[in-house]
Amino acid sequence: MLVAGLLISSAVVRLSDDAGRALARTEVGMTESMAVADARADADPASCTPAPDVAALLEAFRTREDRIERQEAQLADRMQALAVADATIEKKLAALTTAEEELRATIALADAAAEDDLSRLTAVYESMKPKEAAALFEQMDPEFAAGFLGRMDPAAAAGVMAGLQPATAYTVSVILAGRNANVPRN
Repeated sequence: MLVAGLLISSAVVRLSDDAGRALARTEVGMTESMAVADARADADPASCTPAPDVAALLEAFRTREDRIERQEAQLADRMQALAVADATIEKKLAALTTAEEELRATIALADAAAEDDLSRLTAVYESMKPKEAAALFEQMDPEFAAGFLGRMDPAAAAGVMAGLQPATAYTVSVILAGRNANVPRN
């Protein structure tokens, strides 16, 4: 029993001695690697000099990044200019549409007024005695006279045509007959 006790105590001493050295080595190694890591953290990244091929690659990346940033800035400027131009075009288009609607309304009003005037004047000529109206129509340009005669009631127009000189009546008749000659037919 005594021998067994001595063997066991010898084994414990050896193990504890080796374990102590192993632990000491681990602590020294960890301390050294932490010191290196701290030194790297404190170092200025700009002071690190990469290998020549890596330096050339880094420079190419920086150049490309600068070029891309300039292009992005130019695109942003263009997009802003296009947005401003679109807004201006939209405003001008809206103003043009409004002006066009106002012009249509004005033209419609003028057309209605002109039509009213022509209708009134035609009614006046229709209510005149045919001989008096014929004397007025003799003085008119044949196309102008034909316009009124075409608008008149056929009975009143016939009375006026009967009172015209034959040459004038013929000219007005040719104009009336040919007014719709060029209209397309289906």
